[in-house]
Amino acid sequence: MDVGFIGMGRMGRGMAARLAQEGHRVRAWNRSPEAAQGIPGVTAVGTAAEAFTGDAAISMLADDAALEAVVVQGGLLDGAGRPAVHLGMSTISVALAERLTAIHGRAGVPYVSAPVFGRPDVAEAGKLNIVAAGPDAAIAAAAPLLDAMGAKTWRYGEEPKRANAVKLAGNFMLVAAIEAMGEACAFTEGHGVKGGDFLDLMTNTIFASPVYKNYGAAIAARRYEPPGFGLRLGAKDIRLALQAAETAGVPMPFASVLRDGLIEAMSHGDADKDLAALAEVSARRRGKG
Repeated sequence: MDVGFIGMGRMGRGMAARLAQEGHRVRAWNRSPEAAQGIPGVTAVGTAAEAFTGDAAISMLADDAALEAVVVQGGLLDGAGRPAVHLGMSTISVALAERLTAIHGRAGVPYVSAPVFGRPDVAEAGKLNIVAAGPDAAIAAAAPLLDAMGAKTWRYGEEPKRANAVKLAGNFMLVAAIEAMGEACAFTEGHGVKGGDFLDLMTNTIFASPVYKNYGAAIAARRYEPPGFGLRLGAKDIRLALQAAETAGVPMPFASVLRDGLIEAMSHGDADKDLAALAEVSARRRGKG
């Protein structure tokens, strides 16, 4: 397929490279041009409009503001050479997903929300878990791309916003797991048991899952750089989850606790570290950070 890819961050580069490896023709654009260069099989283009064409366009930008600036304010849907489908793979707010759905509908371009679960190394391996919601025909048309980038595509109906709600709920659970490990380590260390020894037990027995094992290993080693999933982005996602929860009238009291912990972490200079650095908040509160 002929694919345009907008957003060449660490995740986007891995995803675009994977598409090229699977034989798709990929044109890539990034606001910082150098990030779109040097990817085997991927052609860097000079404008976002050049990438927003073809059989499909994929956007993988950092947040709501970036996506709005490029797609909406940039007038990509007003151009003549628009794509057959737009896959929005960024982690964005439910509210923006609703707005994008309406804007694309007026422009006659099918829109699919397809955020992902996975870190950059998983993206490079084509093993992402992709959460997709949107018109059935559009998802079917994009299936070769989704299959190239992901281990599995999880379908959640025809309303694109549902995929974004699922993604935010999943990231809420991920941050909650890190907070739980951080507090538990601070507790065991307060009683003379090394946090790493405690996590070794937990992540190989009752919490033997990828999130606990991967983030637990980072917490045990206090290894927070380079970031796989930045703490600043985790804070953004919790904020978006709280906003969507308020709109739906759904209390999320622990999400508020997580938000405050993430703010505290950022105030101590950890914003650009891996999300696992949230555990340092509990260590500092114990007086051992």
